[in-house]
Amino acid sequence: MDGTATATATPSIRQDSYTIAIRTVGYAVISLFSILCVLPFVIMISSSFTAESWIVKHGFSILPMEFSLATYRFLLAYPRTLIGAYAVTILLTASGTAIGLFLTAMTGYALQRQDFPYRNTISFLIYFTTLFSGGLVPFYLLMTKGLHLKDSYLAVLLPSLLSPWLIILMKNFLKTIPHSITESAKIDGAGDFTIFLRLVLPLAKPALATVGLFLAIGYWNEWYNSMLFLSANVPYRPLQLYLYTVINTAFYINNSSAGANVSMDAYPTETMKLAIAVMATIPCLFFYPMIQKYFVNGLTIGAVKG
Repeated sequence: MDGTATATATPSIRQDSYTIAIRTVGYAVISLFSILCVLPFVIMISSSFTAESWIVKHGFSILPMEFSLATYRFLLAYPRTLIGAYAVTILLTASGTAIGLFLTAMTGYALQRQDFPYRNTISFLIYFTTLFSGGLVPFYLLMTKGLHLKDSYLAVLLPSLLSPWLIILMKNFLKTIPHSITESAKIDGAGDFTIFLRLVLPLAKPALATVGLFLAIGYWNEWYNSMLFLSANVPYRPLQLYLYTVINTAFYINNSSAGANVSMDAYPTETMKLAIAVMATIPCLFFYPMIQKYFVNGLTIGAVKG
């Protein structure tokens, strides 16, 4: 009996040792990869607090070798304009994400319904827009001459509300919801909109989180439509366009004849790029962990199913 017990226990001990070794190696690799992913952000933040002259001579470093707040003083020279840019961007991001998420969910739900007669035709037309576009000139004329949205924040809000890829992603995810749920609700007398609000949306939280994150990041980083349709006449420009204008101004001053005798640290360009990246990225880093648990699930199911 003792010999049998010993022979049985030996493979178990070996298996436990093998499992521990595999987990240790796996955790070590993941930890190293995580450090490599975090390192660029550390260098970005550290270099933004480094003097411009030191960066030009010695390059970037993990720790600020010559601490300086010149870049942030330059960016915060007009705090009211910066706060206004943040406010406009936050408002556009919040409203665009909420409206776009609702419209995307409704479109995806309608296109996956088996009783919707034109779902294949409409799905093809939506997919067709990913292959061909009308071009910049017709788009600009539509927004300015057709819809008269020049110098209007709606010109930034409306074009990004719906995305063909996000609609397809939402449609494929909603296919995973059993059709029997909506059928039973119809038998109980619920209408289509009631079913969508009370049954479909609560079950689609992973997809909603995924699509919402893509929409929010898109609106937060948006600058191209702002550059096209918002002139200096608007009270405040979105954050990305404002920061883009600031860095171009500093670059022009440093490279013009008028700025030949200006101190390099007074109008920094290299460190300003990093400081701008910090100011534009940090809010997104705080937002992502809130929905991270839904993000991977929604992206995987919506991309693979259907």
